[in-house]
Amino acid sequence: MSGDTLVRLKDIRKTYSQEGLDVEILKGISLLIGAGEFVALQGPSGSGKSTLLHILGLLDRPTSGTYELDGRDVSDLTDDEQSEARGRLIGFVFQSFYLIPYISALHNVMLPAQYSSAPEREVRERAQRLLSMVGLADRMDFRPTQLSGGQQQRVALARALVNQPRMLLADEPTGQLDSTTSVEIMDLIASINQTQGTTVVVVTHEEATAAYASRRVVVTDGLVSHG
Repeated sequence: MSGDTLVRLKDIRKTYSQEGLDVEILKGISLLIGAGEFVALQGPSGSGKSTLLHILGLLDRPTSGTYELDGRDVSDLTDDEQSEARGRLIGFVFQSFYLIPYISALHNVMLPAQYSSAPEREVRERAQRLLSMVGLADRMDFRPTQLSGGQQQRVALARALVNQPRMLLADEPTGQLDSTTSVEIMDLIASINQTQGTTVVVVTHEEATAAYASRRVVVTDGLVSHG
């Protein structure tokens, strides 16, 4: 693991109420993730790995336990404070691309930065550089409906990086892609990890995707073990 700890989870528990019964999804997870590390989260369906990823991404709150991100306890932040931290520190890539269909690839990439303090010109130039980096220099003005699935995922990856996050979270990022395109997307993610030092956490059930990680964390029945 890298020298600096970016993520520190201690005794994270998550309970949902289902049909009047409390169901514990995460059962006391403690986990350290180093700055610049590439981690694969694996486990069977229903094991809690996506819930854990959502907590890491400040999309959900633990029922109990503490979460320190970049040296700050984010467990008890207000919704607005969590939103600010999420936008500044975390980028997301999902199995579904979640692109806005009626605006260009370039404007999709620029969207997460609309509430930042950076001037629009700087954001546009950054988005253009990112689209070039993911191989879409000649597709910036195309709308998502004019792009292939692999190209849409490249746009989504560029969008996740536009705010220069410390951590990239990817939930089954190759789930809708063929094997060749999956390799291309994972090569890009690995390159970002290696050249920019961005911490990467990938949820995957695919062995070929997990093989890119420097460490595997297996989630089973709401608990973690290390592969």
